[in-house]
Amino acid sequence: MSDAVRPFILDIPQADLKDLGDRLSRTRWPDQSPVEDGRQGPPLEKLRALVARWQNGYEWRRCEALLNGWNPQITQIDGVDIHFLHIRSAHPEAMPLLLTHGWPGSVLEFRHVIDPLVNPTAHGGTARDAFHLVIPSMPGFGFSGKPTEPGWTPARIAAAWATLMARLGYDSWGAQGGDWGAMVTMILGHMAPAGLAGIHLNFVPFQPSQAEVANADTEERQMLSDAARYDADYSAYMKLQGTRPQSVAFALADSPVGLAAWIYALFQDVSDSGGDPESVFDLDEMIDDIMLYWLPNAGPTSARLYWEGMQAMRAGGMPQDAMRTPAGISMFRGEQVRLSRRWAEARFDRLVHFSEHGEGGHFAALERPGMFVDDLRATFDGLR
Repeated sequence: MSDAVRPFILDIPQADLKDLGDRLSRTRWPDQSPVEDGRQGPPLEKLRALVARWQNGYEWRRCEALLNGWNPQITQIDGVDIHFLHIRSAHPEAMPLLLTHGWPGSVLEFRHVIDPLVNPTAHGGTARDAFHLVIPSMPGFGFSGKPTEPGWTPARIAAAWATLMARLGYDSWGAQGGDWGAMVTMILGHMAPAGLAGIHLNFVPFQPSQAEVANADTEERQMLSDAARYDADYSAYMKLQGTRPQSVAFALADSPVGLAAWIYALFQDVSDSGGDPESVFDLDEMIDDIMLYWLPNAGPTSARLYWEGMQAMRAGGMPQDAMRTPAGISMFRGEQVRLSRRWAEARFDRLVHFSEHGEGGHFAALERPGMFVDDLRATFDGLR
């Protein structure tokens, strides 16, 4: 049956790993840039160090075993196979929670929050804080299927997620997302499918109104300045993938170092690391994430989500009415695009939680897992 939920055990052929090693050994490196402080992109020495680790010491089978230990499953929805992790808590009062990653994230974006959410009594919480987790790879990402037709917009993904949660038998559940996962989760909130009790966001796609810009206080002016800096200095990848994703697709498919540099740039630019992502992320964990793009050749197909999303926004964008679904929001200081509480209150009718953190960035679940978990517990405490 096409709607069956099946086990999905990863066992990457050794030949694929050998091919990767061969490609890495034949890397043709660029000359050193005259500006090696990150302003032109990833510094040469940083990528050389990452590739050296990738070649000597990094173990894919460790990551493969980690993923296989989280009950990976697959099911077909709307003609595309959806790979997801399905991790159930031992606590009977656990609430089902859907977690959606973004780009260049993956299901591994949640690696440090899985056990605290599923087993809260081992991490400073109570049984009432427990969640059953559903963590899907978006179409074209990771080991999910690759769309063969245009139209896989964030709204279509949101509809697929509602189908997934119903198929798993969950009649009351929450949803969380950041980056493109936030867009999907916001659309879910506006759709309000049966069973959706509330959402949590650590990124909010929005445009401030002219009145909000004119009346911005000191903190809000800083938010506007940071967003403008992001647009001017860090958003080239978004503009390319949103308009000509196939232009970069060939490099992402053919060169592991090209793919690694494209992804590394985001770890460098939008984390709260001062441009030094190795100070925040374990090098092997960054390589793990890159592998979830390299092994299934998902670099090109994941990039196309930007084109799909931009097409959808030009056609109508997000609903303009305030969201009625209960929502919690976490703003981390290192996030480039943030909004204030009063801007949030104008867009969410039932804002059940709002927190601002003085540290942490775009990859909140990886950068500050404890804060992330605490905010999820606070958001859904009254929605179970």
